[in-house]
Amino acid sequence: MDDIQRKLALIDQQLGSGKNLHCRIISTSPLVFAAVGLILGIFLQDLISLPIWLWLTVLTAVAVLSISVFSFLKKTPPPIFAYAALICFMCLGGVRSISYSTPKATDIRSFLDTERKLATIRGSIVTRPRTQYNQDWAFAKFKFTDPSSSFYLKVEHVQTVSGWTKTRGKVLVTVDEPVLDLAAGDYIQAYCWLERFKSPGNPGQFDVKKYLARRNVFIAASVKSRQGIELLQAKNKGAFTKIRTRTRQMAAEALLGDSLEQGPTNALLEALLLGYRANIDSDTYRAFEKTGLLHFISLSGLHFGIIVGIIWWLCKTIGLLKQERAAVCILATAVFVFVLPPRAPTLRAAIICWVFCLSFFFRRSSNSLNSLSLAAIILLLLRPTNLFEAGWQLSFASVLGILLFCNRIHLFLYEKVTSMPWQWKAPKTRMFFRIISKPGPYLLRLFSTGLAAWLGGAGILLYHFYTINPFTSLWTILAFPLVAAILTVGFLKIVLSFLLPSAAALLGTLAAALCDWLVWLVKLIESLTPGQLLIGKVSIGIIVLYYMTIVFAAFFRLNNSFLKKTVCSLMVAALVLWVGTLKWQRGHRDNLTIHCLDVGHGQAIVAQLPGQETILFDAGSLHYGDIGRKIINPFLSYMGIDTIDAVIISHNDVDHINAIPEIVKHGIVKSIYANQAFFDKADRWGTAKFLTERLKEYGYEVHSLNKCLELKTNAKISFIWPEKEQSSNEKLSENDKSLVTLIEYADVKILLCSDIEKTAQRELLRLYPNLNAQVVVAPHHGSAKTLEYGFLQKLRAEILICSCSRGAFEKGQTTQILGKSSYYTGTNGPVTVSVGK
Repeated sequence: MDDIQRKLALIDQQLGSGKNLHCRIISTSPLVFAAVGLILGIFLQDLISLPIWLWLTVLTAVAVLSISVFSFLKKTPPPIFAYAALICFMCLGGVRSISYSTPKATDIRSFLDTERKLATIRGSIVTRPRTQYNQDWAFAKFKFTDPSSSFYLKVEHVQTVSGWTKTRGKVLVTVDEPVLDLAAGDYIQAYCWLERFKSPGNPGQFDVKKYLARRNVFIAASVKSRQGIELLQAKNKGAFTKIRTRTRQMAAEALLGDSLEQGPTNALLEALLLGYRANIDSDTYRAFEKTGLLHFISLSGLHFGIIVGIIWWLCKTIGLLKQERAAVCILATAVFVFVLPPRAPTLRAAIICWVFCLSFFFRRSSNSLNSLSLAAIILLLLRPTNLFEAGWQLSFASVLGILLFCNRIHLFLYEKVTSMPWQWKAPKTRMFFRIISKPGPYLLRLFSTGLAAWLGGAGILLYHFYTINPFTSLWTILAFPLVAAILTVGFLKIVLSFLLPSAAALLGTLAAALCDWLVWLVKLIESLTPGQLLIGKVSIGIIVLYYMTIVFAAFFRLNNSFLKKTVCSLMVAALVLWVGTLKWQRGHRDNLTIHCLDVGHGQAIVAQLPGQETILFDAGSLHYGDIGRKIINPFLSYMGIDTIDAVIISHNDVDHINAIPEIVKHGIVKSIYANQAFFDKADRWGTAKFLTERLKEYGYEVHSLNKCLELKTNAKISFIWPEKEQSSNEKLSENDKSLVTLIEYADVKILLCSDIEKTAQRELLRLYPNLNAQVVVAPHHGSAKTLEYGFLQKLRAEILICSCSRGAFEKGQTTQILGKSSYYTGTNGPVTVSVGK
């Protein structure tokens, strides 16, 4: 019967295409039209900002027209109501988007212009203060400041010249030291600087301003120390808050037992079962990310499916009826959501689970596509800006891919496997045949599910994260058994810890061992396979073409099958050619391009040479923390750069080297070089020695530079300072021993002066009296105090770049050379210079 059922299902899938599919959606999943309309309304409002009266006018007109049609026609065609609902929900989406984003007259935003302002505010703490320790940043120990804390504050009053004024809105409060004695709900008074968030300084950098704006948070409050916050009233926590806090604590204690310290195993258990991913170490997180298995540590339908399956099986074992089982599952899921952090995948999966269970009470079969649409409607009505978040898009796109394509892929693969010549010779009693022929979650079904989810989410991943991982479906098959076992054992441990503590302790040992095996497996896959294919930033046109190709291939019917195959082949070829050309162009260049990134007071210069080579000159910052992960690595991904051929270290100051360990861990770095002055320090003490030792842990060695860098291109990179005798001259300062680099290509010279000061500048001109360069990166970040008079003028630079902080520029500490040829990263942002033949 299995073969017959599959044939019938295949026929249903084929008949479900084209016109029949349209009718089936209207009859079985009417909420799809409402969800699509709501999404279109929110998108249009964000795109063109229509007035609210226009939305209300259209909504009224469609409602009146629908009622009129229903009154005059005895039998109204279902498509009329479906598309009327689509238009109505589109208007609702526009109205809800306006309502959500329009500030009230007393909003905190109205008290602040573009400039920062000193203020005193009062309000209630919304979230538990969180301390950022920067444990994954190698050079955090050299930043002599306390870890900072942050929390969201619901502002109620602000002090003005006329006294205390009522206001409203949320602000993000940052305190420059740990805050351990405040809690959510406390009413406080803060003495702070208020300012608006700034846009990201570099391409690929995370846009905090846009991210918080989608949550209606537009103002940052900076508090110097804990003493700047006065506790006016500690919150008397209500029963609901107490129950929720206690429930979370009990769940964590039941899962982790007595070992509440945050080790790698406990951190992974917390992520898999309780949704708290903040404590996962960077190496483990990166391994899951590069293998495309990050969805396993993001609570979603998989986790809810396992917990509901366990509870359903237990209820069935003790003899409960279906309605009683559904009631127990609804209650258990509600408790689960009560404990977990409120994220889109979690809420989406919970809503689908509840709709599925409620269907038993009404004796109706649930429709997964309808349930997914209902989840989207609820979440978008709560917060319409969810639509523009990568996590929300990826979550719904992946599930939609499973619902639309999983059965199709499974039936197609099953037909192909069973039609192979060798298959006819294999007796059907063999284990392999039984596994692939079962309609349940075995290997073929699991691969089909993983492939369908990948098809749904690949475009979103490429657009937001610039990568493609074509092997995710295979790695899902390998990792799923361990993940399922961890979830099953972990949930049972939480339940049994209240009933059978001894059995729960044994399960805890097993869960910890399974977690260790999972981490080992994922890291092994990462080390042995190519992993992600980095493309870089792509246009929205590629994403549209990708999803058009999938939809056309799956749902459009043409009477001429050859014509459809031809069209599909052309669309796939166009997509591959488009992406392949983009990847080729970024890896095979004709020009020399240098990018001087905005890293505050510091230096990070990425040079893309003609051909395929990429060189990084320094990577560090004095003002910003962990710029390797926050600025440089995202920039490299944005540009599609997956290999750095050489890292050149100018000297051992932290503002030139404190991001190198994170860059080395992020991608492929072939070689690291430094001059002799660096090795003199590396052999003794300080940042040079620390960096050298840390790089050795990663399997890298810092090599000594020659006069020129060997390249595979016709560009030339020379190191003209310091000479051997200057490197060993103890009278010279460390800055004066820093590396000066000359890049030459197509009769254009680019001079990178690093941190040389007056003495080195004079000596450099003495050694090279005819030295000139069209592009100059100014010495010591453009500092006027250490600049030799006439040095820059003698170089006759056409373009001057100063890698400095905004504060240094405002205080007049940088060189002031007026004209279009002077650029300051602190004010102009990243500076890019391209040299062609």
